[in-house]
Amino acid sequence: MARVLVIGAGGVSTVAVKKMAMNNDIFTDIMVASRTKSKCDKIAADIKNMTVQTAQVDADRIDELLTLYRSFQPDLVVNLALPYQDLTIMDACLSFGVSYLDTANYEPIDEAKYEYSWQWAYKDRFEKTGLTGILGCGFDPGVTGVFTAYAAKHHFDEIHYLDIVDCNAGDHHKAFATNFNPEINIREITQKGRFYEDGEWKETDPLTVHQAINYPNIGPRESYLMYHEELESLTKNFPTIKRARFWMTFGEEYLTHLRVMQNIGMTSIKPVLFNGVEIVPIQFLKAVLPDPGELGENYTGETSIGCRIRGIKDGKERTYYIYNNCSHQQAYKETGAQGVSYTTGVPAMIGAKMFFKDAWKKPGVWNVEEFDPDPFMKELNEQGLPWHEIFDGDLEL
Repeated sequence: MARVLVIGAGGVSTVAVKKMAMNNDIFTDIMVASRTKSKCDKIAADIKNMTVQTAQVDADRIDELLTLYRSFQPDLVVNLALPYQDLTIMDACLSFGVSYLDTANYEPIDEAKYEYSWQWAYKDRFEKTGLTGILGCGFDPGVTGVFTAYAAKHHFDEIHYLDIVDCNAGDHHKAFATNFNPEINIREITQKGRFYEDGEWKETDPLTVHQAINYPNIGPRESYLMYHEELESLTKNFPTIKRARFWMTFGEEYLTHLRVMQNIGMTSIKPVLFNGVEIVPIQFLKAVLPDPGELGENYTGETSIGCRIRGIKDGKERTYYIYNNCSHQQAYKETGAQGVSYTTGVPAMIGAKMFFKDAWKKPGVWNVEEFDPDPFMKELNEQGLPWHEIFDGDLEL
């Protein structure tokens, strides 16, 4: 029996829980818990082949988490809540004695910044208690790290240049919407760009470095250099990398809306006084924007996310492009969620499956690229995220 507790009840959780239920030979007991129990109940009600338990929990409170852990007795906690809550959930896991998996690294709520140092600091404590902590098991971070590990294992002696390219060529037919939590999404893309080159980190002003990149089955899309957390772990775990960058596509209409919201202060994380009450502008903005979990029904088009890699194999230079394209409509048909939620939720389920099959299970805290990529890659093909390879093509970057 494998008992898994999923914390969070957004679009990613919807996908992960439904995919777990489709793999109920592994996931025999599932509970989904969130601050708003009705959201958990909605996910559970859609699942007909097994009973999924639900609960209310405030993931900012260790006492509430521990009460829930004692009640359900999970073998693994899958954190699909907000990145602000990573450390609280990890603390509760250590206190109770249960392993941990998440899809995004910790962010302090009062600073638009993310880095792995806070979670890497848990490594010794997890190791001493025999617990496994799996970090960043979504798509990016997540699958992109597994893609890189797979390339290093099978196709390169040394990886020198890594470009992660993320294109959403979908259309949700809204004037402006984010594809996952608006507060996290907007904080992420309004930070300074950052990339790794020749042993040091270099910064750019937000969204100022961009170029058109061709994506399979989609064509050219303007792609913007950003900072993304997997660059930190990949450059650490693959020290032959000379340069690592992350690129993401945005439409001009999206960027225009974003610029206006920035210019009038609506993306600020600093509290302001309104009618005698302190509010955080970006949290208010989140409340009035479309719910990413509700975008799926009318979403058309597809995503394309992959790694473009240049390096050396047998003394010769080689290029390699590995990617997945995911249809929003197919994702919605299968799980009731759009493709961005699907591409994060499915890998979270696969990572949990790897844990329960003992393929990804070792004491300590680990990024996904530190495990054997092969069983995970096999599951991607079987669970709805098939991958494709192009050898010695034009990487464009």
